[in-house]
Amino acid sequence: MSDASSQPASLPDNDLARMAALVEELNRHIYNYHVLDAPTIPDAEYDRMFRELQELESMHPTRVSPDTPTSRVGAAPIPEFKQVTHAVPMLSLNNGFQIEDVDNFDRRVREGLDLHQNAREVAYAAELKFDGLAMSLRYENGVFVQAATRGDGYTGEDVTANIRTVRVIPLRLHGPDIPDVLEVRGEVLMFKDDFAKLNARQREAGQKEFANPRNAAAGSLRQLDARITAQRKLRFFAYGIGLLEGAEMPESHSGVLDWFDRLGLPVSKERAVVTGRDGLLGYYKDIGARRDSLPYEIDGVVYKVDRLADQRQLGFVSRAPRFALAHKFPAEEALTVVQAIDVQVGRTGAITPVARLVPVSVGGVTVTNATLHNEDEVRRKDVRVGDTVIVRRAGDVIPEVMAVVLERRPVPQPPVYELPKTCPVCGSHVVREEGEAIARCSGGLSCAAQRKEAIRHFAGRRMMDIEGLGDRYIDSLVECNLIHGVADLYKLTQADLLDMKRLADEREGVTPETVRQGKVPTKWADNLLGAIAASKQPPLERLLFALGIRHVGESTAKTLADWLGSLALVRRAPAALLRVLPDIGGTVAESIAEFFAEEKNQRAIDALLATGVAPRGEHVPKAQLREKLDEVALLAALDIPKLTEPRARQLLAGRTLDDLAHLRVFSVFGLPDTIVGALEGWMAQPGNRDILANLSALRRELLEALPEEAAAPEGGLAGKTFVLTGTLPTMSRDAAGALIEAAGGKVSGSVSKKTSYVVAGAEAGSKLEKAGALGVTVLDETGLLALLAELNEKQE
Repeated sequence: MSDASSQPASLPDNDLARMAALVEELNRHIYNYHVLDAPTIPDAEYDRMFRELQELESMHPTRVSPDTPTSRVGAAPIPEFKQVTHAVPMLSLNNGFQIEDVDNFDRRVREGLDLHQNAREVAYAAELKFDGLAMSLRYENGVFVQAATRGDGYTGEDVTANIRTVRVIPLRLHGPDIPDVLEVRGEVLMFKDDFAKLNARQREAGQKEFANPRNAAAGSLRQLDARITAQRKLRFFAYGIGLLEGAEMPESHSGVLDWFDRLGLPVSKERAVVTGRDGLLGYYKDIGARRDSLPYEIDGVVYKVDRLADQRQLGFVSRAPRFALAHKFPAEEALTVVQAIDVQVGRTGAITPVARLVPVSVGGVTVTNATLHNEDEVRRKDVRVGDTVIVRRAGDVIPEVMAVVLERRPVPQPPVYELPKTCPVCGSHVVREEGEAIARCSGGLSCAAQRKEAIRHFAGRRMMDIEGLGDRYIDSLVECNLIHGVADLYKLTQADLLDMKRLADEREGVTPETVRQGKVPTKWADNLLGAIAASKQPPLERLLFALGIRHVGESTAKTLADWLGSLALVRRAPAALLRVLPDIGGTVAESIAEFFAEEKNQRAIDALLATGVAPRGEHVPKAQLREKLDEVALLAALDIPKLTEPRARQLLAGRTLDDLAHLRVFSVFGLPDTIVGALEGWMAQPGNRDILANLSALRRELLEALPEEAAAPEGGLAGKTFVLTGTLPTMSRDAAGALIEAAGGKVSGSVSKKTSYVVAGAEAGSKLEKAGALGVTVLDETGLLALLAELNEKQE
């Protein structure tokens, strides 16, 4: 790059004027967006102006302004950080942890200022103690020229290139009272949301995650390549002056922060001027109560005598000022030892590993347990029994294990953690679906941990529709040990319900007025028993939906009922058969098969049927099922690795599923070696040949049971999928759905590319928006009725 003297005597005035205008305008928009959080132009317009400035600067490289926003994209890597000697040392503060520390601080300040007991209260500036990195910014004639870390307080590192990428930091101060030299002291930090996004990107890239926002901010500022820093969203809050030349110092610390605000420097809004010891403790209590809702991490608050003249009178002791105190919150991280790793079972069956810890105080609370989230997280952090770990607790959030201190791992090393194969509550097998991080107990109907949720779902309006059986009654029935599963609902007596009500009232300390009068109301109990009895003969699809099988909603339950016709057949159906049914994919098919493979669920269903519950409207399987029982399709649906449908057809040429179940050699069928190896490996696994033989036997049984006559003609909406949303003017969504299904259409609960129509009423929400995004045809009630009428006319 040439120097200014090599430039032509005159440059295009309009280019230079435009460059200056763009710099000023872009910097103003950066301030509005990043400091005030009030963007004033669309991102696309900002990008357009930014590109225009870059183009002009490339034409006039020696006339680039020092505060140009183009310098924020990050400079080329440097070999190392240079050392910077602070003009005024960056000293640390004395810490306080107890109320007594605050009392002593206020007393020493009053004594230092010669204030007697009855004299005026001291005014203090109170502000947050950010959990970040201290930084010194130097401005000369209002232009940012250098940034340095605290270091040892006297010498730090030059991180100017990195700090230029922090968009909240102005590259030029604004206002009428710009000093010749200003060294601003403040804190660089990363907000919680930005930290979460950064760690998500780290995970996606397979890179190590940061333990906390402070580490992330430090790691970002310590990059020798400023372009990496530019990709990470750092923030800055100014809180003090190091050096000031060419301007008058304000009279108070709060005045300094107000001046910074006018200069365009970001300062925290969570600051206040308080008086005396009570004012300090009131501020501490207020911030402590709001700590978790703040967008950034803090580890305490800072008190400073507000009048700068008083600060000068008080002076310093050792390396800390007498006029300031950092009042720390109780530590939110601590070291402890993992004694065991247990699992908890949630109300929906989710299995969560939990570390049992040597008790430790974290954030003022004794912590004995900490969540490990899921098996992948345990493996990723490599937490083992006996490890020393860092435990973190933020507010009311469940404590979690953040990291293992590997250098303290016992010798010999403990074994790697493995999730149990069975539920610790009910003994049912644990299932983890492909692509999911959470493992689940498969004993939904029989697991005590899931009991309330299973009954609540079972009794719902769109399931068994037991009117009057609300959450409060369900909770009380379970807590009073009157029901252990859904079958027990149908064994309840009036005496049971009255006992439940009495025990619930006693537990809540309530005595109803009727009881005081010696009366025991029974009508509510009789009504509830009547509603339970009325639910005994639901349509098959409602009973299937009520069982709470994972991934089985109303639409899938109806498909099962329509195509297989009976509960007995649904209970027997293997995943391969389920997978060939319309709109039932591999994950759903496996979930249904897993549910009915669990012996405890089968026993719960048997107990339910023994009470007299029986689905109505059962029938032989749908005639069209014959087309789905093609052996090639069933073999491909077994999901044998590498065995596609064309390869399955090649394998079955002249053979049956029974034949395959008894074959030992597959290399003679002309298949590639990789497929032969995969097939032989699958056949070698225990039970897989039986699966193939049983599938063949069930196929023959179904073919014999299916009606011989041709299938009834399908309705005019056959193959069309509808989604209903919002409130229709004259009919319920159930009624509209019934009309659609009567015409051969299918009703689904979610919008996708396969959706044919969305029927929208008043207050339609996200489903209508998604339909618009996917280009799905939207009908109102009138349009739906017109479509049905048109189909009727064609059929007539």
